[in-house]
Amino acid sequence: MSPQENVVLQTTAVATGTMPLAAGFVGILPALGLLDEERDGVPPVHLSWIAAVGWSCAVAFFGVFLSPPLRKQVIIEEQLAFPSGTATGQLISVLHEMPPPEPPLRHRNAYNALATDEDENIAHLTGPTPLTPTPTPHESDALHVPEVPEVEVVEEKEGWSALTWSFAASGAMTLAAYFFPVVFTIPLFGTYLASQWSWWFTPSLSYIGQGIIMGFPTTLSMNLGMLVGWGILSPLSKHAGWAPGPVGDMTTGARGWILWVSLAIMCSDSLVSLVPVVAEIVYAKVYLRLAGVRAAADDDEDGKESKEDEPEERLVPTRWVVWGLAGSIVLGTVLVWAVFGDEGIKPWATLVGFIMGGLLSVLGVRALGETDLNPVSGLGKISQLFFAWIQPGNIVANIIAGGVAEAGAQQAGDLMQDLKTGHLIRASPRAQFFGQLIGSCLSIVVTTTAYTLYQRAYEIPGPSFPAPTAYVWLGLARLLRDGELPEKSSAFMLAFALLFGGIAAFKAYTTRSAWPHAKWIPSGVAFAIGFLNTPSFSLARLIGGLVEHVYYRRVGRESGGIRLIVVASGFVLGEGVVSVVSLVLRTFGIGVASCVGCGHGMCGGCPAA
Repeated sequence: MSPQENVVLQTTAVATGTMPLAAGFVGILPALGLLDEERDGVPPVHLSWIAAVGWSCAVAFFGVFLSPPLRKQVIIEEQLAFPSGTATGQLISVLHEMPPPEPPLRHRNAYNALATDEDENIAHLTGPTPLTPTPTPHESDALHVPEVPEVEVVEEKEGWSALTWSFAASGAMTLAAYFFPVVFTIPLFGTYLASQWSWWFTPSLSYIGQGIIMGFPTTLSMNLGMLVGWGILSPLSKHAGWAPGPVGDMTTGARGWILWVSLAIMCSDSLVSLVPVVAEIVYAKVYLRLAGVRAAADDDEDGKESKEDEPEERLVPTRWVVWGLAGSIVLGTVLVWAVFGDEGIKPWATLVGFIMGGLLSVLGVRALGETDLNPVSGLGKISQLFFAWIQPGNIVANIIAGGVAEAGAQQAGDLMQDLKTGHLIRASPRAQFFGQLIGSCLSIVVTTTAYTLYQRAYEIPGPSFPAPTAYVWLGLARLLRDGELPEKSSAFMLAFALLFGGIAAFKAYTTRSAWPHAKWIPSGVAFAIGFLNTPSFSLARLIGGLVEHVYYRRVGRESGGIRLIVVASGFVLGEGVVSVVSLVLRTFGIGVASCVGCGHGMCGGCPAA
């Protein structure tokens, strides 16, 4: 199997595995089952197998058709990092003994650029291609008797060695944290701050690896946001009585209160960052043509080198995207109406949900590209807030429409990681697109069947499968029944939105002006991510960012090579793989070995103190 085929296979698998989250089988559907007729005015909603298939079909394809235009913006134009996608690309390059994956500096010559050995043999018979100059006799001999440079052999061995030990170290720590939960919930700042204010430290090597891949500027922005959100606004909202519930409560606690501020920052930063791109498109495609200077505009476009390095034959045609988006929206609207009826949600509300899903996907994908976190939970809250305003009092419609909007952001984000990997490994975007469609189709039946079987065997939500996000969806829908924001949050949302709108504009200007220090201007999206997650997520990533900064300052990026990224990839992949082992252990009833040190009550698997 070639590296490119490996990427397409992975893309298909990810598209298959995304459906449980995108279609809300762990949040939306359990939340509908928790409805109380006396309290909510409607009985619990439980979908049959065929109804669940219809719901899955409604949301299965919108994100797939949304991914090609998003790829062009965030991977080709903005060249965002997408840490997990980059880590996967590095791993594939090591497994296939390829050079370190880097975006090529020239255009790729359709599928000929990825010729196999058989194609190369044919090329010798038919003559040279533009990418294959005719070899001299000495060069021909060298081709038949290749000599691998000793340096490359050493780099390959070092790459495998670094990947092996980093994978093993991360896996061992993950397994240790399963049996001794305090390993990942160290009360570094004292048990009081850990139990009451969610300040603990998680020394996850996966988080550190993600920080290495993100880079120091991004992790620094995240931690600045963490300090402002959890160190200033969280205590302020709690002591002022604006968030009277437990600090970690997403509905009445400080975490839920600062969530709205973070979403305002994300919206402002993302929208302002897109203004220059939209302005260029409007100026080049609309204004110049209306002004009658089409020829001049065409000359400018011809003279400006495109960042897209894929030929048209390997890209997804625009007409496919347009017809696919239109078809998936119409199909989804009809299916949602067929499953839930007019009493559940009006067709126009579902249509608005799809439109919101497209807008929220831009925010989620940009956040994912910068921080490796897709803030779909927070984005779902935006949609719930919006639908509480346009359709007040209807809890079912609030949850369903929010789920439709969140599905697009969830799916587009997961698929964008694969497209980043494909871009680095030079896989065909069109082939990946087909893989995404195949995986999504397969997942409709697989996911629905698995959920139905689990629902028959277990109570969901219940002791074995608590589905905590279901309570978040339902609790917020009830809270927003009258369409109100938490107390005083609107003033802070406006202030931070204006502040980071200005910062985003300045960052966009300095970046386009090639100012060397532009990368140190805080990223609004990364800053907001620091609000959304507990401090433990940001602190570990800051360590990774510091390691990356110090390493490349001392060694240099050119001489440092790929080794640090390989180590980071091993950290990320080691924890991910061993987490499956932990799941199997829990399935067979093998629990924690000791709860020593878990007196702060935040350790998973240990009873609260």
